[in-house]
Amino acid sequence: MAESIFGYPFRRFILNNAPIFREWSGSTALLDWHESSNAHIFKINVPGFSKDEIKVQVEDGNILHIKGECEKEETHAKDTILHVAERGNKKGNFSRVIELPENVKVDQIKAHVENGVLTVTVPKDASFKSSKLRNINVTSKL
Repeated sequence: MAESIFGYPFRRFILNNAPIFREWSGSTALLDWHESSNAHIFKINVPGFSKDEIKVQVEDGNILHIKGECEKEETHAKDTILHVAERGNKKGNFSRVIELPENVKVDQIKAHVENGVLTVTVPKDASFKSSKLRNINVTSKL
C-alpha cells in the first residue's frame, strides 16, 4: 500500500513511523487493533475457524502474518435439494500481514481463539529506547 506510493526506504519517514498493513485479502477476517500501556492487542473475526486452521507467524523480525486455511464445508447431504445458499459452501481463506512497531517483544506473542474471535496479544518492550535523533557525520569526500 504505502510501498507503492512512497517507496520502502522512505515509508516510515513520511508516514511518521506508523506501522503499515502490508496485505488485506478482503475477506471477512476483519481486524481491530488496540494499544494499551503494556501491549498491542489484535482482534480478528474468524467465524467457523478452529485453532488448527489458523496460523500466526512472525516473519522478518517484525512482520505479523495471520492466516486461516480450511477445507470445503458440506452444507447439505447428497440426497437433498438445496433451495437457498446464502451462507456459502465454504468458509474461505484469509491472510492479514501487519508490520509491528519496533518496541514489541515478538518472542512473547500469545494467540487465543474463542467464539469466532482470534485475539493476538503482542507485549511492549518497556526498556526499548528509540532514537528519534541521529547525527550523520558530513565529510567533504565520499
